Amino acid sequence: MIDVLVVDDDFRVAEINAAYVAKVPGFRVISRAHTAAQALSFLERDHVDLVLLDHYLPDETGLTLVRRLRQLGHPADVIMVTAARDVSTVRTAMRYGALQYLVKPFSFGGLRSKLESYAALRRTLDGVGAGRGEAGQEQVDQIFGALRTAESGPAAGMPKGHSAPTADVIRHVLSAAEGPLSAHEVAARAGLSRSTAQRYLKYLEGAGRISLSLKYGDTGRPEHRYAWANLRPEPLR
Repeated sequence: MIDVLVVDDDFRVAEINAAYVAKVPGFRVISRAHTAAQALSFLERDHVDLVLLDHYLPDETGLTLVRRLRQLGHPADVIMVTAARDVSTVRTAMRYGALQYLVKPFSFGGLRSKLESYAALRRTLDGVGAGRGEAGQEQVDQIFGALRTAESGPAAGMPKGHSAPTADVIRHVLSAAEGPLSAHEVAARAGLSRSTAQRYLKYLEGAGRISLSLKYGDTGRPEHRYAWANLRPEPLR
């Protein structure tokens, strides 16, 4: 059983997140915290496998708490669960060692996907004997690929000419955006050609991972706008 600490300053949101976690087999919430101080105090006393951590806390940010945990050598894994969408916060979360980043608002399916990929990572670690002896390159690749594979699906399941890392880049761009983006905007932010971005957007939209809306300009020709499935598409106008 994977023990989870839910950290969110909003009591109602913490309860909702805890209820979501309880619906995923293999996970259980052992406590909730509403400040960084409460979270740190609990983590120092009790065993926790995974922390679902909000960024906006009343006493300090979630990112500073992650940094403190790493400085203290605390072994708990962290998934950021926050409304913070700016790329700087996402990058810093990655640098501090957060395993996943889930943007609010999200559905149960969105959180379940993150939890299932985390469980897959733990199974992979157990399978290669993590913490016991040394790992060869094959085992290291297995470990580092576990989260991406679980969330994006095996590369073999993607259309020919598509790769999971590129699809993941587009996922990060759309998840961090303030609202729906055009294919041109996605391409620019992801550092891809427009044709490549359009190809992946079409695939992800067909797979149900992103939503498509239309924005009409003065010419009357609609512009396609894309949002990650957790975001609400712009209304037609």
